Amino acid sequence: MSNYISDITLHINENTNHDEREDLRDTLLEMDGVMAADCHDERPHLIVIAYDPELVSSHDFLSTMNNTGMHAQLIGL
Repeated sequence: MSNYISDITLHINENTNHDEREDLRDTLLEMDGVMAADCHDERPHLIVIAYDPELVSSHDFLSTMNNTGMHAQLIGL
């Protein structure tokens, strides 16, 4: 793992419940290079991911979302 950490926020298009967001978070955490994934019930359409950009790209997260049947957009900060 490198010394680089990037953060990205995803906006989830679908309405999800708490358990669906937790399952998505767990799926993201299983990806190589993902150090943290955080979602809150107060903002159910957002998930913040901390990752190593040398191991995984932000576009990989969109592919993972599509594989779970959800859709999202990257939000730049």
